[in-house]
Amino acid sequence: PSRVAAHEEILALGDCLREAGKGTFQSTIGQGLLFDELGEIQKRIGRPVTWTALLGGLFGPDGHRKVLEKTAAQQAEGLEVYPQVTGRPLMLEFNMGAPFPFGSIPTMKPAFAADKEGKMRLYADPDFRTAFEEATQKTIGIFSMDHMWVSRHPNDDSVVGLSVAELGARKGQSPVAAMLDLALATELEVSFRMAVANRDEDVVAELLSDKTAVLGLSDAGAHASQLCDAGASTHLLGHWVREKEVLTMEEAVRKLTSEPADLFGLADRGRIEKGKIGDLAIFDPETVRCGELERVNDFPGGADRLIAPAEGMRAVVVAGETLRADGVDQ
Repeated sequence: PSRVAAHEEILALGDCLREAGKGTFQSTIGQGLLFDELGEIQKRIGRPVTWTALLGGLFGPDGHRKVLEKTAAQQAEGLEVYPQVTGRPLMLEFNMGAPFPFGSIPTMKPAFAADKEGKMRLYADPDFRTAFEEATQKTIGIFSMDHMWVSRHPNDDSVVGLSVAELGARKGQSPVAAMLDLALATELEVSFRMAVANRDEDVVAELLSDKTAVLGLSDAGAHASQLCDAGASTHLLGHWVREKEVLTMEEAVRKLTSEPADLFGLADRGRIEKGKIGDLAIFDPETVRCGELERVNDFPGGADRLIAPAEGMRAVVVAGETLRADGVDQ
């Protein structure tokens, strides 16, 4: 439904908020649902609209500035339209058994229809490799082989963390050839991690500092085995506040608490005040950070997921009850 809904259906969903007189309209953007359409929806329903995601590189080298200018103009007109930004690169984790980042490349279409053996035959085929190499240079856009690393290898930890460009250089190969050869050598078991957007920290700093945008896009559960940005908050406090000094601690805390509470109409949360719900995150500003990603197999059936351990967090309190203290669930 999120990909094929007619515009009339989207308007009908928005009208439910108008009728209720409360709620927030949230959407990803796409063809036929961009800035002007979201502005019209906000006028129609009279409720805040927030969209995902304004990422560095997604709209071209300097395209984020045009989006911010457009947003500022909308808000100056009284429209409550807010893009969501994040302080982390958009990372995808995958293997060539399920090469979803390349789904928009026509050359890859046969791979999605093939079983494991068929994929391996395809990846070894010289004609396919040539066509795929050309396609990655022309059509991927924000995807870059220069920002792809080995994230997991079934039997060789020495290559974990190395870029496919580095692996290719060692063997006199292109990054694409190195990636495909490594996939074949491990029978498609090796995993890769690719940064597809938000790679330029100067651009990310602009986005985080802009007053028209709100924090979002943690995506802490929708793609559990492929990415994990559950550490977006601790990364903001550790990297962008303490290390980079792009935001003050007070501003960062506001962006994490009262600003989203106001946006989503959570009147009893977001501030430490008498009469409000006692939700608290207690941390050490000198040590708070997001730890390194880990892969665990604790889903039903032993399925895997990525987790991002928090460091420097003293306690998490929800409705006055301590749920976690010094890294231990209570």
